[in-house]
Amino acid sequence: MVSEYEIKKEICDIGKRIYNRNMVAANDGNISVKLNDDEFLCTPTGVSKGFMTPDYICKVNRKGEVIQANGSFRPSSEIKMHMRVYEERPDVNSVVHAHPMYATSFAIAGIPLTQPIMPEAVIALGCVPIAKYGRPSTMEIPEAVSEYVQYFDAVLLENHGALTYADSLLSAYLKMESVEFYAQLLYQSRVLGGPKEFTPEQVEDLYEIRRQFGMKGRHPANLCPNTLEGKPSCHNCGGGCGSHKKGADADLVADITKKVMEQLGFSK
Repeated sequence: MVSEYEIKKEICDIGKRIYNRNMVAANDGNISVKLNDDEFLCTPTGVSKGFMTPDYICKVNRKGEVIQANGSFRPSSEIKMHMRVYEERPDVNSVVHAHPMYATSFAIAGIPLTQPIMPEAVIALGCVPIAKYGRPSTMEIPEAVSEYVQYFDAVLLENHGALTYADSLLSAYLKMESVEFYAQLLYQSRVLGGPKEFTPEQVEDLYEIRRQFGMKGRHPANLCPNTLEGKPSCHNCGGGCGSHKKGADADLVADITKKVMEQLGFSK
C-alpha cells in the first residue's frame, strides 16, 4: 500500500508538471487526493504549485476541515469544489484544478469544448461543458459544477479555468492535459478556417470503441440519452447529457443542439 508520504510526493510532482506546462501562474490551481471516505490530502492556498515539498501538503476531512497542516499552511480555498466532486462521485479518487491557457480562454469566451475533431478527444473526453460562473472559495462553484459531475470527467469553469477528476491522481492530471490539447487544437483549427468535424456516424463509431475498451469514468458514450436509445449522439449539445434524462424528447435535444451551434457561429 502506498504511504501518505509517497502520495504527497506525487502531488508535488504533479504540481510541478502543471506549473512547468504553464497551466497555472503564481499560486493558482489546486490538487487533492482521497485517502478514504473521511481523509483527503490537498495542496495549500497561497503557494506556487511548482515549488511544493511534501511537508506543504495538508490533510482535511470530508467537510474540508483541517486534520493536519504544517506551520502556516492551510488547505486550498477551493477545497469545497473538490469535496463536492468526491461527494457525488464515489469512483473519483483525485481532483485537479488549473488554468490552462487555451481551455481557460474557451471558458472565458463562454464556448464549451464540444466539437468532435479528433479520435482521442472524442474517446477520452467526449464533451467538456462549461459550469456557470461562481465566486472563488464560495459554494457557488460547487453548486455550478454539481450540474455536470455525474455526466462528465472534465468541466470548464466559466471565466475561471478547468476541473478534471478521475480514479487516480495521474489520470486526473492527464485529463487536464487532454482538455488543454483539445482546446489548443480547436483554437488553431479555427484560425485555419474551421475544423472538419466527424459525422454523427463517425462519432458513434468512436463511442463504440470506448465501450469496447471498457474505459472508466463518465462519458456521453454511456450516458447520452440519444445514444442509449440507438440514435445519433448529442455530442454537440454543449452539456445536454447533464440536463436530459434517458428518453428525452429528440426534438428538444435537436433544438438545443441547433441553438448551441448558432452560438458557436455554425449553422445547421
